[in-house]
Amino acid sequence: MIIDERLAVYIDTLAQENTELINQIEKEALEADVPIIRREMQSFLKVLLALHKPAKILEVGTAVGFSAILMAEYNPADCRIVTIENYEKRIPVAKENFRRAGREEQINLIEGDAAEVLRNLDGEFDFIFMDAAKAQYINFLPDVLRLLKTGGVLLSDNVLQDGEIIESRYIVIRRNRSIHRRMREYLYLLTHHEALRTSVLPVGDGIALSVKC
Repeated sequence: MIIDERLAVYIDTLAQENTELINQIEKEALEADVPIIRREMQSFLKVLLALHKPAKILEVGTAVGFSAILMAEYNPADCRIVTIENYEKRIPVAKENFRRAGREEQINLIEGDAAEVLRNLDGEFDFIFMDAAKAQYINFLPDVLRLLKTGGVLLSDNVLQDGEIIESRYIVIRRNRSIHRRMREYLYLLTHHEALRTSVLPVGDGIALSVKC
């Protein structure tokens, strides 16, 4: 928890409810221990979509399709979403959730390793949501920037690792040190890249909000 837990709970009580189906998919995901975006992030994402109104969205990391459905539902623009997932057990669940939501035509799920898929994608996207393997963010970035249009928004989730990002690498559990190091490198690159303007915010598990200049 990055901010005080009581404060986080209070903020969550102020959030507007999602649709009944989105609430049900969230409940199913949590019961199955599938990581999905936190309530604070859901609220932030809705506001960002209302401000930016992206027509073409790319999501790196589908899981069970929760955030893709939420973006389709709460984006005021008529949008198309491309989402990438490599974990074979979650792909059929995501596809079924898209069917339940009536979004099969709007959301295109590409199966495969994100690095390879990104390398072979063409076109430009107005909005890119990064929510995949955290240690790979920095490896995805060159292709993500290539695909992001000028003026487009890149939103990276889970970048502060519940506050562990500020700790010395020697305090971090050994198996997490590689992720810790790569995420620090990623955040430095986002905040110092000449083509980006980035703000790192303690929302949920930490987000980086970047605009391509």
